[in-house]
Amino acid sequence: MNYTNTKYYYPYISPLDPCPPIVRKSYSTPPHLYMGFQPPNLAQYPTAREALFAGTLWPALFDPYPPKKEREKHEHA
Repeated sequence: MNYTNTKYYYPYISPLDPCPPIVRKSYSTPPHLYMGFQPPNLAQYPTAREALFAGTLWPALFDPYPPKKEREKHEHA
């Protein structure tokens, strides 16, 4: 299954909007959305410190949530 955590959408651009339009916007989706269920015996981080820094106990559910600039860089690639 091919998927990407970054999704894009194209907001409505009003002809009367005084600001320059943002044609394409991006957002990040968490990895657990693509798992139907959490498999038993899923690998865990070896130390509590690593898990705390990742924000999850399981590396498969870790999402680095790239900053907007990083997502925009991939958007044009």
